[in-house]
Amino acid sequence: MEDNEIIQLYWDRSEEAVSETDRKYKALCMHVAGNILSDRSDSEECLNDTYLAAWNAIPSDRPKFFPAFLCRIMRNIALKRYEYNSAAKRCPEVKLSLDELDECIPSDENVERICDAKELGRLISDFLREQSEKNRVVFIRRYWYYDSVREIAERYAFSENAVKQILFRMREKLKDFLAEEGL
Repeated sequence: MEDNEIIQLYWDRSEEAVSETDRKYKALCMHVAGNILSDRSDSEECLNDTYLAAWNAIPSDRPKFFPAFLCRIMRNIALKRYEYNSAAKRCPEVKLSLDELDECIPSDENVERICDAKELGRLISDFLREQSEKNRVVFIRRYWYYDSVREIAERYAFSENAVKQILFRMREKLKDFLAEEGL
């Protein structure tokens, strides 16, 4: 079933929308959650919460790119669950990914004072559009999907050192780019 048909099912308030979403996007959503959380049952719980959030959001908002819409919801829910579980330090890969980006992005206080999260997101998107496809994909796999360096290297047939080097250079470029934009 095409995405626009699934979205129409949500608009029509048909319960079939959830089953079609599950059939088509369960693996993608579970991948996103799995890279953040190390517990399959937590990921499955987040998946159910994602479907509920999509059910509640779509009547008032028609997503343009349905997979990205679902991934954003799943990612946010999984990150909240990660924060809740963080005392157990279940997934050090996520913490490492977030720590890597900390040096590029100004402190929370400055971000709140200078621009809102949407503006920061727009700037990062603008930055990524200027990068080569290879660099952009590696960056997104690491910091959006939370893939490990090893997973990225295997997926794209790079050495782990090459992936680390790409990420290091991208973080440096992002830091400079944000500084030029006044952040």
